[in-house]
Amino acid sequence: MTTTLSAALAAMPVVAILRSSSADRFPEVADTLRQGGIRAVEFTLTTPGGLAALREYTQDLPDGLTLGAGTVTTPREAEAAVAAGAEYLITPATQPEVIAEARRLGVPVLPGALTPTEILTAWHAGASMVKLFPAAVGGPEYLRAVRAPLPGVPLVPTGGIDLVDAPSYLRAGATALGMGSPLVGDSCESGDLSALADRTARLVDLVTGARG
Repeated sequence: MTTTLSAALAAMPVVAILRSSSADRFPEVADTLRQGGIRAVEFTLTTPGGLAALREYTQDLPDGLTLGAGTVTTPREAEAAVAAGAEYLITPATQPEVIAEARRLGVPVLPGALTPTEILTAWHAGASMVKLFPAAVGGPEYLRAVRAPLPGVPLVPTGGIDLVDAPSYLRAGATALGMGSPLVGDSCESGDLSALADRTARLVDLVTGARG
C-alpha cells in the first residue's frame, strides 16, 4: 500500500536523510528506521549508487514507508529520480526549474531555503513544503521568527538538528523535521544498526511527547 508524504509526516513528522560514501546499506538502514516508526526516508543523490539503491528499494517498498530523493539539483536529476521510484523530491536550494519539473512529474517537492525571500520564492514557485536549511544557523527561534509573517508556509527545518532539539523545533511551528547524521549516525557505513534503532526510538519518543 502506497503511503503519501503528507500521510507519512502526519503519522511521524520526520524525514530521515541517508547520505554516505556508499548506498550499499541504505536498504538495511531504511528498514531499521521504518521498524522504529519513521515513515519518510530520503536517499540522497550525492551518495554513489544512491539512484540505483532507490530504484531497487522501491521495487518492494515496505508498507507504511514513503521514499524520496534528496540533493536534487537539476530537472534531469528530478526526472531520473522519479523514474527510479522517488515519491517526492528534496533540494538544497530554491531552483524554480527543479520545482517546475517536480510539478510536471506530479510529485511533492521540498526546496531548500533560509531567508524569508527564498522561502516565499520557493512557495510561490509551487513548493509543497519548504526545507528550512541549514536550520541550525538560527535554531528554533529563527524558525519561530520567520513563521510569524509566513504562517501559511509549511516549513521543514533540516541541517544540524540534534535529537534533543527536535521538540523545540516542533513547538516553534515546524511541519516536520529533516534528520541526518544526528539520527542516522554511521549506520550507512558500518555502524551498529541496533544503535540506530535506539536513536530512532528515542527520537520517536521525543517527537511524540512534543506533539502532546
